Amino acid sequence: MGNKDTNKNGHKEHREHKESKSEKEEKQEAQEKQQDKEKHRDERIGEVGQITLDENEAHHKIHLITIIGEIEGHDNLSSTSKTTKYEHVLPQLAAIEDSKEIDGVLILLNTMGGDVEAGLAIAEMIASLSKPTVSLVLGGSHSIGVPIAVSTDYSYIVPTGTMVIHPVRLNGMVIGVQQTFDYFRQIQNRITGFVCDHCKISKTRLEELMMETGVLTKDVGTILVGNEAVEEGIICQVGGIKDAVKHLHDMVDKKKADTN
Repeated sequence: MGNKDTNKNGHKEHREHKESKSEKEEKQEAQEKQQDKEKHRDERIGEVGQITLDENEAHHKIHLITIIGEIEGHDNLSSTSKTTKYEHVLPQLAAIEDSKEIDGVLILLNTMGGDVEAGLAIAEMIASLSKPTVSLVLGGSHSIGVPIAVSTDYSYIVPTGTMVIHPVRLNGMVIGVQQTFDYFRQIQNRITGFVCDHCKISKTRLEELMMETGVLTKDVGTILVGNEAVEEGIICQVGGIKDAVKHLHDMVDKKKADTN
């Protein structure tokens, strides 16, 4: 009897030891997966300033895109400049539209502007997404950053955020002939047309802000700070990241309810 009891106890202890070892292995594997996930997130943020937010209570997958520094066009800027490369943003926006996983898009802006063609391309892509989109202007969204800020379904600006509105500028040699000025006007009309189509400001008022001479010391244009951008009808509301994320989750819920 004593041997049988000893054997039973031995088998039980061995089984418990195996189960305990298995639990430790599972915990270790889960920990390694979490570390790999965090490493991948950090690398993605470092490389292209993008990340998928998927740890919220609503279980929505929100893709975050940052538009920072200068928007780079067909020419590479210096390695010391903070830039947003349109060849990174455009394919990602296409992938978001194609994905069944992504529920919404959050755009964070802190940009001085940049290439007109690249900026308008990004703005048009965002505006044509079928997913709910929200933008948040942080430090500033100047020049061609204005169309990007208004291209989303809803827009926010922090109280200290700024937007500089000015006419089109061209770098390099400019030939002083009528065709050049016609080309300038055409570009200007493309920008003002897009902005006015995606926010509440009128074209007349937007052009008045662009041609203002008493605000900028060395240029024409207007600086709008926080609530001024809302009062002019360019941005929807003053708010921060909490407001922007909450509103986007509400939009995702509404879209899912309408779909069902």
